[in-house]
Amino acid sequence: MSIEAVKWAMDDAPMLRTPAGKPDTTARHVLQALAEHAASDGTNAHPSNTRLQYRTGYDRRTVQRALRRLELEKLIKKDGLVQDRTRWRLALKTVRPKTDWDDLERAEEEERAATAERVRRHRKTKDVTHSKSVTETDAKSVTKSPVTDSASVSNALELRYVTDSASVCNAPSAALTTNEPPVEPPTTAMAGVGASTYGPRELVPNAPIDDDGFMVSDAMRRWAAATYPAVDVEHETAQFIRHFQANGQRRSNWAAAWQKWIAQENKWASQRRTGNNVIHLPSGQTLTGTDARVAGWLALPSEEAP
Repeated sequence: MSIEAVKWAMDDAPMLRTPAGKPDTTARHVLQALAEHAASDGTNAHPSNTRLQYRTGYDRRTVQRALRRLELEKLIKKDGLVQDRTRWRLALKTVRPKTDWDDLERAEEEERAATAERVRRHRKTKDVTHSKSVTETDAKSVTKSPVTDSASVSNALELRYVTDSASVCNAPSAALTTNEPPVEPPTTAMAGVGASTYGPRELVPNAPIDDDGFMVSDAMRRWAAATYPAVDVEHETAQFIRHFQANGQRRSNWAAAWQKWIAQENKWASQRRTGNNVIHLPSGQTLTGTDARVAGWLALPSEEAP
């Protein structure tokens, strides 16, 4: 596996388009699977169709059609046979235009502006009707309701309907009717436990690493395991993501930044094993152990800044 070929297939290779103008993600996935089997100059990639099916999850016909599209666009070229398998050469010198990134950023800005406009219109429709548009009715035009003369009304306050006690059922055994809803106890011993009166928390806005959709592929994991077997890849990947979520910085190439992080961690791990984990600051202060490692982490973003 070649890091150069994989990086080209992931970042630099031109993005094919479907007849509808959408990104051809199927061909892109097959190209990345080919790159995992290529040399550093893009040659000698000869995985079987079965291997490509297993790697991508596509059926045989889908893989074959994707290979034909890649060949027609001259991103790959047949370069002989290895046993009964076609050997492919990847066109690593063919790169996508830089305007692709600008187009994506422009589309993102347009989407944000459209969303803001929809929210503004929605709020405007919920505004209260202006007072000038309310119809005023004159008091004289209101129909006066008839009032019953007090002389014809019985003195209701003096009437009392008392039921003889002998005709009343034993009150404790009678059903009690109230206007209040019944209060029922929880059906289980833990019912209602953990309930909160607080509203949902506001969502934390995404960091650039989230918006860019950074993910570690299987090829990147295999590279790390083969090159730096002493590094805990999953742990360091989590540290890498949390670091850039916290500081909100952006990298032009997240895969390269991640590779450098893994390499730096391997260097620190080696220094810790040999007792040489020491950093000399310009002020003359010397840091060792965990302090040196933290200082190295803080220095890493400035080295990678685009």
